[in-house]
Amino acid sequence: MADQKSKEMVRLAYEALADKKAQDIKIINIEGVSVLADYFLIASGTNRNQVQAMADNVEEVLYKAGFPVKQTEGYNTANWVLMDYGDIIVHVFDSENRLFYDLERIWRDGKDVSIDEL
Repeated sequence: MADQKSKEMVRLAYEALADKKAQDIKIINIEGVSVLADYFLIASGTNRNQVQAMADNVEEVLYKAGFPVKQTEGYNTANWVLMDYGDIIVHVFDSENRLFYDLERIWRDGKDVSIDEL
C-alpha cells in the first residue's frame, strides 16, 4: 500500500499543477500494476510556456518539501514533460500529445484516485 510519503508528494504536486491552471489533472494509483512507482499524475497545459510553468512549479514545491526530482525528460520541447520522483511520476502534456499518447488508457488497470481520497 502506498505510504504517506508518496501520498504527500501527490498532494503537493497536484496543488502545484492546479496553481498553474493545469487542465484535467488525473491521479492513477499504479502500485498494484507496476513497480515503476505508486502514482502517476497526468495533466495538460494549453501551450509550451504553461507546460513548462507547471513543471517548474511542481519541481519547486516538491523540492522545498524535501523531495528533489530524480530525473526530468522533455522539458525543452514541452510536448510531454516526464518528472520522476521515484514514488510518483508526473506527466505534463500539451493537449495534442496527451490525446496521442493516452496514458489513461494504457494504465487503465491502475486505480483512478481523487485528491480527496489522499
